[in-house]
Amino acid sequence: MSAQQTTMSARDTAARTEILARIRRATADITDKDPETDSPIQWEYGRGIEMDDVVSTFVQKVIDYSATVVRVAPPDVPQAVVEGLRATGARMSAVVPAGLDADWIYAMRAAGLEARVDEPALSKEVLNDTEAVVTAAACGIADTGTIVLTHIADQGRRAITLVPDRHVCVVRASQVVSDVPEATQIVKPAVKEGHPLTWISGGSATSDIELSRVDGVHGPRKLYVIVVDDI
Repeated sequence: MSAQQTTMSARDTAARTEILARIRRATADITDKDPETDSPIQWEYGRGIEMDDVVSTFVQKVIDYSATVVRVAPPDVPQAVVEGLRATGARMSAVVPAGLDADWIYAMRAAGLEARVDEPALSKEVLNDTEAVVTAAACGIADTGTIVLTHIADQGRRAITLVPDRHVCVVRASQVVSDVPEATQIVKPAVKEGHPLTWISGGSATSDIELSRVDGVHGPRKLYVIVVDDI
């Protein structure tokens, strides 16, 4: 056996030992090792998990992804949208879905921003030339800090949420749920109707084999979330 093979064998043994040790630690509280007598856990899919403050947990998780989050009252949303665009660096233009709240669009235009309504569908060249996108959301997930879009009228088609470099997204507090199974129950009707889903956890980023981070590869690199305290 060569020296290289010996080294690899030693590494494999160490890895196996570590994996088994983790399994033993994870199952240390199981006193009955017989799977036939093990009691099943009573759990209902989509019920959610216990959480002290769902909205605050969601806010903190989104912040952990290096996104910006603000919480506002319903009357303050139009101004918050404008401030979000300014904060992300948008100075001239933003694309908006045809079904977006008219008051938000009015506030943008009153602030001197060009609100480009995606109806009829804007070309990819126009989208690429647009600084930001403003949308509503289908739901937010506290446990993972994820925002889900179902691309209905106030969220727009997928292209407008992937091409511009900045995304200002409005999420109502009443839309925030505890975990992923609970969120899937909310978006299920949209899926049955053929709508695509987009799951957003922070700004778009990826890394190569050398772990060099690159932002904005799969969508907007800057995410600004407005949580509306509507409950």
